[in-house]
Amino acid sequence: MNSELKLALIQSHLVWENPEANRKLFSEKIDSVSHDVDLIVLPEMFSTGFTMTPKNVNSNEGDKTMEWMQKKSKEKNAAIVGSIVFFEDGKYYNRLHFVEPDGGLNVYDKKHTFTLAGEDKVYEAGEKKVLIEYKGFKLCPLICYDLRFPVWARNVENYDVLIYVANWPKQRIHAWDTLLRARAIENMAYCIGVNRIGTDGLGYEYSGHSAAYDVLGNQIAFSEKEEILYVMLEKEHIASTREKLRFLDDRDEFNLVTK
Repeated sequence: MNSELKLALIQSHLVWENPEANRKLFSEKIDSVSHDVDLIVLPEMFSTGFTMTPKNVNSNEGDKTMEWMQKKSKEKNAAIVGSIVFFEDGKYYNRLHFVEPDGGLNVYDKKHTFTLAGEDKVYEAGEKKVLIEYKGFKLCPLICYDLRFPVWARNVENYDVLIYVANWPKQRIHAWDTLLRARAIENMAYCIGVNRIGTDGLGYEYSGHSAAYDVLGNQIAFSEKEEILYVMLEKEHIASTREKLRFLDDRDEFNLVTK
């Protein structure tokens, strides 16, 4: 069991509705990761941008990108996580893939589709929270708009790390900053958020603010520019803080019923 988990957070612009160009872009960025890391985190819909017209992209591109993730994970000997447009059984999903170097795969479909942009009309919403055991850490991966809903992220499973991948626009970036910190504090878990930068095909601007917060909500990484952030998470920090401040013991008990 690892006592540390080393992450590379890749904050990047995205090429609008062009999976091939984005795979090339992120291949170069992943190849440039200069530290020995366990996990590489990419933004939401990293192969297309936050598109509400997935039919503009060939329906087999999701499988191509998943296979590309598996290839890069094996080459780099690090897990890779990010969400992509995925077509399956006649439906589109905003699907997060967590790919491990040995070929292991976990997927999570975005639960809270972004109604303001009409995502709920285009993409099928997920219904299942996913927890991933990786190198001695229990991870809870979520996607963008999920960040606004604390009950969905509620730490009843004693996970260690929350991971949010996002396309969160500049005009609401204060909410992103505030809620990432809040999710860390209330769940006594590391909270990681990876956003994009640049302007998308619809003219929306993104300012990054990819960040990492420790169990007490202290910011340990932050960026507003195109770069790779390196973060090390420590198991001892989680254990010692939860032992000293036993706030999770006082959680209210209730059952979550999804609609």
